[in-house]
Amino acid sequence: MSEPFVRLGNRVKTLAEVKGRAARFASALQSMGLEHGDRYAIVMVNDIGFVEANLAASAAGAVPVPVNWHWTGVDLKHLLTDSGAKVAVVHSHLIPGVEAQRPEGMQIIEAEVPQEIREAYHLGDVPLTGRYPVLADLIEGAEPAVAAGGAPPLAVIYTSGTTGLAKGILRDPITADKAEGVTRFISEFLRMGPGLTTVLPAPLYHTAPNVNMTFGAALGMSLIIMPKFDAEEFLRLVQEHQVDTVQMVPTMFHRMLDLPEDVRGKYDLSSLKHVVHAAAPCPAETKRAMIEWLGPIISEYYGGSEGGAWTYSTSEGWLTHPGTVGKAVTGADVRILGPDLEELPVGETGVIYGRSEFWPDFTYIGNDEKRRSIEAADGFITVGDVGRLDEDGYLYLSDRLNDMVISGGVNIYPAEIESTLLSLEGVFDAAVFGIPDADMGEALAAHIQPRPGVQLTEEQVKDHVASHLAKYKVPKVVVFEEELPREDTGKLFKRRLKEKYWPAKAQA
Repeated sequence: MSEPFVRLGNRVKTLAEVKGRAARFASALQSMGLEHGDRYAIVMVNDIGFVEANLAASAAGAVPVPVNWHWTGVDLKHLLTDSGAKVAVVHSHLIPGVEAQRPEGMQIIEAEVPQEIREAYHLGDVPLTGRYPVLADLIEGAEPAVAAGGAPPLAVIYTSGTTGLAKGILRDPITADKAEGVTRFISEFLRMGPGLTTVLPAPLYHTAPNVNMTFGAALGMSLIIMPKFDAEEFLRLVQEHQVDTVQMVPTMFHRMLDLPEDVRGKYDLSSLKHVVHAAAPCPAETKRAMIEWLGPIISEYYGGSEGGAWTYSTSEGWLTHPGTVGKAVTGADVRILGPDLEELPVGETGVIYGRSEFWPDFTYIGNDEKRRSIEAADGFITVGDVGRLDEDGYLYLSDRLNDMVISGGVNIYPAEIESTLLSLEGVFDAAVFGIPDADMGEALAAHIQPRPGVQLTEEQVKDHVASHLAKYKVPKVVVFEEELPREDTGKLFKRRLKEKYWPAKAQA
């Protein structure tokens, strides 16, 4: 078995080297005044330096706060202030944005932007600003730190903020028994383990990729980092490095399936034994097409950044229960609760609540009340999704609770309409949501991204929905967009689309 490595493009370091550099960076953080339990922000694009900065937490006794580097303005200011981070590690091209929004007293460490990132994002030359200590220099000039004071909490992940300002999830320190449970889940369901190779195709500031990176390094896996997802490049990496297992999101499936068949057929993907997806709903047509292409190696789990994974489904489970996101995993439980938090019978739709014995408990930074508001009895929490359980215990998602539209007193779940729109030839993406209506309270609006070169009409869209669903589910307003705003995880930023219809809510 070859020595595990961390790779970005043509740059490669052994995993042992990366861990050693992380320990030296931890020492540098301590010399800058970070104490046990303090937080530091990572404002970086996917990079080997990101891995080093993140892994430094265990030796420094501090808590990393991975930052969505796309955020600017009020979103970024809120995160940097709310997190209480004392230091921010920032790629050079992102420094102006951080400088404009950082709270008083926050120190900055500058990270050089490697060629792979400059090319992926068409940045051109990005020189160091010369205003701050440089990450590489700090690492080279420090001795390895020795961790003290017990295990700190896991990384503080901020929710995507698709419906409002993001919330920082501060977890309890991970105990030995919970670490064992998380490791068991990662081994059994994500199929990660010593000596295996994985690709990290999604942004490392999100929960699942961050967990994959952290535990993959701990397990002695080889990590191949993509600075930005590219469908054909992903296939090339799988073939070249004989990748064993990978975690993806449905948006990546769409992009791979959109490749011409002759392009997809060029690559030998036989090394790939397991592909797991999460984070956003996967249309049934897409899931079935992926299974037909790669075989029954596609699995899925459901949960949230707050509560970890609650359910899991294999390809076989999904094919016999189309549309499911799986059954409760060992150590987890799921309930469907009604308005008075009463448990609903099998088949009835309500709010999904779950709990996990192996995932550390948490609170929202500075908002314990919000944390309490999402909990029912016996430690069950909700991440705001609506769904149902069938007689076999399989869970099905209906929609986000916040996305539900009440029109004329009737509850309408936009996800059902979005799925119908995606089955219309020529539709690449669709977002359905409620807009003000003087008569009905709310009406439905559909924003649609056609496939390149396709011309669709409002009448075609409405007729298609009317032929599949009840008439009250036909959108009143249809808007065609060049591109819909989505997170890198595939989650729709409906808030951005809604703002022009609900200006008062947007301001609030």
